[in-house]
Amino acid sequence: MSSVERRQQLLEVLCRRKHDTCENLAHEFKVSKRTIYSDIELLMCSYPVETVCGRYGGGIRVPDGYYISHHDVLTPKQVDLLRKLSSQLEGEDLDTLNSILLDFAP
Repeated sequence: MSSVERRQQLLEVLCRRKHDTCENLAHEFKVSKRTIYSDIELLMCSYPVETVCGRYGGGIRVPDGYYISHHDVLTPKQVDLLRKLSSQLEGEDLDTLNSILLDFAP
């Protein structure tokens, strides 16, 4: 796996988990902690990746609500169901459903 691929996978893992430790990520990706720290430093330049100091609760995290948009896409079947449900909604609920379709529909 190239360093670019590893960083992409690292970002995807962090987006799913929201928080993890450098030690755990190094073990999972079979690299040194220093390599994870270097990857995180590079990711922090372009993504909302943060490091948190502390023995308990410290580690690497991404904010709640952040995701990689190209990876979180609804299937056509899910889009069809949401469109059917939208006919039963109005106002703020309909706006919310439409924003979901806009953000996650292919």
